[in-house]
Amino acid sequence: MTLAPPLFADPAPRAQRLEIALSEGLVLPDGHISVLYPRAGESFAPLDRTRLQIVTGFRPDHDAFAQAGYAVAQSASPAPVALVCLPRGRADGLALIAQAVDMGAALVLVDGQKTDGIEAVIKALRAHVTIGGVISKAHGKLVWFAPKGADFSDWRAAPHQITDPALGKIQTLPGVFSADGVDPGSALLAQHLPETLPARMADLGAGWGYLSAACLARKGVQTLHLVEAEARALELARQNIDDSRAQFHWADACTTTLPDTLDGVVMNPPFHTGRKPQPALGLAFIASAARLLHNRGKLWMVANRHLPYEGALAQLFTSHEILAETSVFRVWQAVGPRRKTQTLTRTRRQG
Repeated sequence: MTLAPPLFADPAPRAQRLEIALSEGLVLPDGHISVLYPRAGESFAPLDRTRLQIVTGFRPDHDAFAQAGYAVAQSASPAPVALVCLPRGRADGLALIAQAVDMGAALVLVDGQKTDGIEAVIKALRAHVTIGGVISKAHGKLVWFAPKGADFSDWRAAPHQITDPALGKIQTLPGVFSADGVDPGSALLAQHLPETLPARMADLGAGWGYLSAACLARKGVQTLHLVEAEARALELARQNIDDSRAQFHWADACTTTLPDTLDGVVMNPPFHTGRKPQPALGLAFIASAARLLHNRGKLWMVANRHLPYEGALAQLFTSHEILAETSVFRVWQAVGPRRKTQTLTRTRRQG
């Protein structure tokens, strides 16, 4: 099976807006520029590359920028200039702006597409600070301001607590998957896991740990590897799961390697890059599960029922079946990975 090449962010729009702003007189203070949560493949050509520090906890983006020669960190350190690359989640975007202010930036730039909600963010900014300028180009906007002691404390990422009947109190944060409650697909999968699971398990794309906790509540599990690409979500999983059998891996589930050959895998794979569905990402998760499992290993997976995953399950496993389905979801079980599988080219998640 061959997947499409990696889908990187369009490198042009942000660079175009930065170039216009600098040509029209925007002056950046001396020193480092922290670039908060850009996507792999983006260009910052108008800026001095040696001044940039890329800040991202999303492992595929982190590794891509590091391989491209940028200075990269999971968390921001004090810098006189911060460039916030607006994500699509409003609460997450506001939290990044608050983070930029909290790190002491004398100048904060916020850039985003209209589909990311940049217009609403600019409106919210005007209630806090005086806007220094706005550049409109390529269906997006770049805005900048000097914080000058403005209070953005109400924009900071506040932990959200979920109470689950089976798992008790769970911590989430804005910007992570299913931040407001247990995802219905994951809940359906948890309901249809067997009472006894294999000894060596993994949760690919573990998020803040719901499916992992459901696995650890079953009999038989001796080791559970939580594989999660978003560092913030993985840290939440560490807080939510206090179990010596759990091992935590900050890694891309599509390419990760693990110290154990697995007996079982559970997953609710993502299928979006940006706002458009990209089933290739889920296909890459399926291929990774097949690669990590031994020849009698089992996969339990939930996915939106319209996604074209049955062909991949048939090609990569000796048998598969639907355990449950609703009008929205299907729960699959697949058994026995086939060893003659082709290398899959990973599609990178965006959003």
